[in-house]
Amino acid sequence: MPYQQANTDWLSKCKYGIGVHWTVQTVPKRGPVLPFNHAVETFDVNAFTEMIESMGANYLIFTTTHAIQWLPGPNPILDKILPGRTCERDLLMEIAKSLSTRGVRTIFYYNHSCNNADDLLWEQVVGYHDEDKNRLVDNLCNIIAWMGKHYEKLISAWWFDSAYSLDPKEPHNTAKAMGGFQFPWERYTAAAKIGYPKRLVTYNAGVNQTYLFTEHQDYWAGEMVDLEHPPKGRFAENGLQWHGWTCLDDRKWVHSTPNTDLPPLLYSDERVTAFVRKCNKCKAPMTFNIGIYQDGTTSAQVIRQMQTLKNSL
Repeated sequence: MPYQQANTDWLSKCKYGIGVHWTVQTVPKRGPVLPFNHAVETFDVNAFTEMIESMGANYLIFTTTHAIQWLPGPNPILDKILPGRTCERDLLMEIAKSLSTRGVRTIFYYNHSCNNADDLLWEQVVGYHDEDKNRLVDNLCNIIAWMGKHYEKLISAWWFDSAYSLDPKEPHNTAKAMGGFQFPWERYTAAAKIGYPKRLVTYNAGVNQTYLFTEHQDYWAGEMVDLEHPPKGRFAENGLQWHGWTCLDDRKWVHSTPNTDLPPLLYSDERVTAFVRKCNKCKAPMTFNIGIYQDGTTSAQVIRQMQTLKNSL
């Protein structure tokens, strides 16, 4: 049966969103790096979500995992695969609930963390290097399914990264460990929608890439490195709802260098506003990834520029 795409009307009506890469690799502006569990325990959810709301974001893309498979919340499936890589405090739940009360939707970013041995222990225990890849598929699908059931409607969408590390078909893939195995994207999408069938799903194919690993997805991931490629309409050339995501300040995505300030803004207020206006005319939302410190704060320049954008639209 052909895949029935989820309704993306709510996303098309969004003016813009904020993305953050707050992970186990994120460091503070100054001083010692807190152990991840401690950073999760001391994270000020109210201050963080108030900041996101003040910047006028219609939604937030928040990293559940990135290079290292370590969740800022519980997940019994992950615990069985590799104990010690979850947290007792459900920071993901608290952030999503707090944003919901502010009228801001939550999109969860998830990375399977099987990328160039960034997390080699995880790659081994999850089954990435097994000759038979079915254990890998079972593990990844079960992790996502548990989260979908647990967070339900609080997850409006998934943004899945590094699809090119699981599928050898894509021209720029890094899926050497996968051999000729065809990853079952249809099963993964079904798992991702457990708990809320209207939840949107996308698979990132890389910077400016519109390649489709599967038609079983609902919007374009839209990773970008500049503001040179505005949408031509509501839908990208691959037929998916257009959505873009680029860095506002830190091109490294994650603030991982200790005792340093976030970089300066990449674009002027006028350029950011003009680009978002072009997007809004096409019913195509734009996400700006902002640098963030371990305590959940960002720079004053980021807040000022986003508030300027909010007041200009």
